[in-house]
Amino acid sequence: MTTTNQGPLPPADDAPVSERIRYRLVSAGCRHHANDNIASFIEDGELEQLQDEVAAKMQEVLRAMVIDTDSDHNTQETAKRVAKMYLREIFKGRYGAAPAVTEFPNAERLNELMIVGPITVRSACSHHLCPIMGRVWIGLLPNEHSNLIGLSKYARLTDWIMSRPQIQEEAVTMLANELQERVQPDGLAIVMEADHFCMHWRGVKDSESMMTNSVMRGAFLKDANLRREFLSLLSKK
Repeated sequence: MTTTNQGPLPPADDAPVSERIRYRLVSAGCRHHANDNIASFIEDGELEQLQDEVAAKMQEVLRAMVIDTDSDHNTQETAKRVAKMYLREIFKGRYGAAPAVTEFPNAERLNELMIVGPITVRSACSHHLCPIMGRVWIGLLPNEHSNLIGLSKYARLTDWIMSRPQIQEEAVTMLANELQERVQPDGLAIVMEADHFCMHWRGVKDSESMMTNSVMRGAFLKDANLRREFLSLLSKK
């Protein structure tokens, strides 16, 4: 993308769709890291165009790896399959809007500990694009002003956040931010436990190591007894 002192220049009419999307992001001063959602900057029909562009680039990657996709029947459609997989499946949390979530008032003024999980996590390491597979537990301490959401929506929001290239530490924080904003509880706790295939497939090739991390906010951060109750209940699951 060409830039001047006044900012980025608009892309030509025949510029790749990725350049048009990037221009909107840069012009708006919007961060677009691997784990950011950019759905609001993609116009109708452009995701299909972006998928075609990624497929063409992936075909060049295969060619650079000296794979004869013309005569190899197993890889003739690989570039198209990979492009679809990235944009529509494993990284869909970048390119699709947040799932619709109906919120209900806390009419009964519930204020007891709630735990949802384990929720299956499927993500990818942004360093090597290798799978991250694991589980998430969510603990909530609502108050009379909290917005309650259906149980299935916790899984949908988790999948939306996790379906992006990222590192586990940031993924848990992003999920906590999303739930904090929507539910506004007195306390929020998230624990994630996951296998990282960048350790299983490559590098040390250690198939036993897992990573567990947590985010504690509000009452869970201040009240050791509440935090202890939450963590003790996880051990029974």
